[in-house]
Amino acid sequence: MSTGHITIDLDAIIANWRALDKMSKSETAAVVKADGYGLGAGRVAKALAKAGARKFFVAVAEEGAILRQALGEGPQINILSGHMSGDTDMIGDLDLTPMLNSIDQISRHFEALPGHAFGIQLDTGMNRLGMEWDEWGAIAEIALAQHPTLVMSHLACADEPDHPMNAFQLDVFHQMTDGISVPRSLAATGGILLGKDYHFDMTRPGIGLFGGLPFENARHVVQMDLPVIQIRNLNAGEVVGYGNAWQAERPSRIATISAGYADGLLRSMSDKATLYYGDEPCPLVGRVSMDLLTVDVTDLSEDPHALTILGTQQTVDQLARVAGTIGYEILTSLGNRYTRRSKGG
Repeated sequence: MSTGHITIDLDAIIANWRALDKMSKSETAAVVKADGYGLGAGRVAKALAKAGARKFFVAVAEEGAILRQALGEGPQINILSGHMSGDTDMIGDLDLTPMLNSIDQISRHFEALPGHAFGIQLDTGMNRLGMEWDEWGAIAEIALAQHPTLVMSHLACADEPDHPMNAFQLDVFHQMTDGISVPRSLAATGGILLGKDYHFDMTRPGIGLFGGLPFENARHVVQMDLPVIQIRNLNAGEVVGYGNAWQAERPSRIATISAGYADGLLRSMSDKATLYYGDEPCPLVGRVSMDLLTVDVTDLSEDPHALTILGTQQTVDQLARVAGTIGYEILTSLGNRYTRRSKGG
């Protein structure tokens, strides 16, 4: 096989969801946007539904449609982008629940789908999605009279526990929502870890389900193995890859690997990342190209058929640090040329 292979441990995802669920007395939903953070929203959501999750969040209505097909009737599928123009039939026919972000969206939803379920998203300082204080004040009485399923907001700095923005947003959320009889939600993964004051009636873990920070105690979820296409001998002084970016300082064995930036392995990893043969580290040498990596396997006792770039030896966040990014970007950038297999669940 000439493509990389991703193994997804569904039992680990379930264990992470249960661990986060135990941290609060709230209901625990699951965020599976961006195709389940690149791992397959359908397979992930079905495993979590089997484990007891009944509410899910995705970014857009099209993701909700795919998830409804996978889950069937019953579980609540919430759309974070709300009720966009052109989404009405999809939201109505597939029983999706938009988190309405503006007065315009509220008007659209109430006029197009009267009586259909909806939630409300408030902006408590992130300035991204949701109604600001004045908008909410103008529409709150009308919106609450229609019995929303949820009123939510999102923390900007929850992965930094000591950041003053966390307490600021918590205070604003209280001021905007205290006294309402609707379930409330403020915490995603980072917010859950901030403690009970942030939990309210529902938490919405995302990256923590998939083994990513800031949930340091998460079980490992993803293994990615990349096949070796060719191994060649280099003399000291020979060069490798575009721009002659790496030069051998000794006689070397260089493995050419089937994967590159077209598969989500960022060019910023060039000459920095490490792959593994079992527990033995093998440095990536030269530049990441579109379809290929070159890896120094000189010190291995045998020629490998494949090397591992994500696994127990290296987490998604460790690889992300090498690339100068975050685990979210690594996971959601993994391309469609990989074969994907799940185990457990």
